[in-house]
Amino acid sequence: MTVTALLLRGARLPEGQVRDVLIEDGRVSAVAPAGQLPSIREEMDLSGFILLPAPAEPHAHLDKALTWDLAGAPPCDLPGAVAAWHGYAEQVTEEDVLVRARRALDELVANGATAVRTHADVLPGPDPLRGLRALLRLREELSERVALQIAVLHIEAPDEVLDEALELGADLLGGCPHLSEDPQAAVARALTIAERHGVGVDLHADEHLRPDPKDLLLLAQAVRERGFAHGATAGHCVGLGGLDPAEAARIAKEAAASGIGVVALPLTNLYLQGRDTPARTPRGLTAVRALLDAGVPLAGGGDNIRDPFNPVGRADPLETAGLLVVAGHLTLPEAVHAVTTGARTVLGLPAAGPYEGAIADLLAVRADSLSGAVGASYPDRIVFKGGRAVSRTTVTREAL
Repeated sequence: MTVTALLLRGARLPEGQVRDVLIEDGRVSAVAPAGQLPSIREEMDLSGFILLPAPAEPHAHLDKALTWDLAGAPPCDLPGAVAAWHGYAEQVTEEDVLVRARRALDELVANGATAVRTHADVLPGPDPLRGLRALLRLREELSERVALQIAVLHIEAPDEVLDEALELGADLLGGCPHLSEDPQAAVARALTIAERHGVGVDLHADEHLRPDPKDLLLLAQAVRERGFAHGATAGHCVGLGGLDPAEAARIAKEAAASGIGVVALPLTNLYLQGRDTPARTPRGLTAVRALLDAGVPLAGGGDNIRDPFNPVGRADPLETAGLLVVAGHLTLPEAVHAVTTGARTVLGLPAAGPYEGAIADLLAVRADSLSGAVGASYPDRIVFKGGRAVSRTTVTREAL
């Protein structure tokens, strides 16, 4: 029988208070000091846990996940990673993608994510949408545990292939304008196709450290000029982080005025970018502070999970939050916001968390503070989707 009411006892909220949290029909209906809410049939003791809004992963590549060893260790820069993936992608099958993506998605859910946006490559060969079909199957298979959004990712794929992908059920149109000979035309084409299907766009933007980032500004201007109303997201935006602060602030304000969400991806970009500048290495991280100051919806994402673009990554949004603290100099609350409420905002999802009226997508971590949850990244976790526990991780440690 489906549990429609659940009382979480003695949880510590992100702000530090210890509270009881009542969940009814998938939403938080009451929050009160510990011991003040009357007992109900279904209760769970969360003493010793901090209760956070469930993270959302705003930028994954589940079709590529867990292929680092399969594809061979590539040169550790973006062109080398692209070449290694393209070489391996020739032999990728629908079932191969399904098995690996399921493993990676299970890791993400166990670590707290109840919503994930993944990109799905248009693959080489006579069946370019085999990876997309696998992810569509996975979206249906795991729908009760995680909300999966799929953006079809391409570099100059034919219109008919992109039309077919969106008709099959892809949620958004992706793209990489900075890899196009004409980035402005690539942005315009993406918006035109997306408008035709009534979907949003999620573009890889300015994934380079050249001093002339264009994609985010082009997208902002095009969205505003067209009145594009289906939602636009820009991932990476690494080039923005290398600009003069005044110029970065100007572009950030343009993005804010156009309603674009930006996803910072520190794990992969700190790994890939700047290798050709060993002295005073520039950082592969967008201008997170300028974006926040401009009012841009900011999300933090994990990007690649042990594939040719990055051999590390634990599929853990709290790892991303930690990197935003260390590399981006965000505060702990800002970093947690970026991987929880900020990520949900960029994905177009309603607010979740241990607050009255919010969706009861929650993550309980055995920790007594945000610094413990993020800094130590304790593995003992309980994940709730719509008020129902969908994953529990319990670790036993022995000193011998």
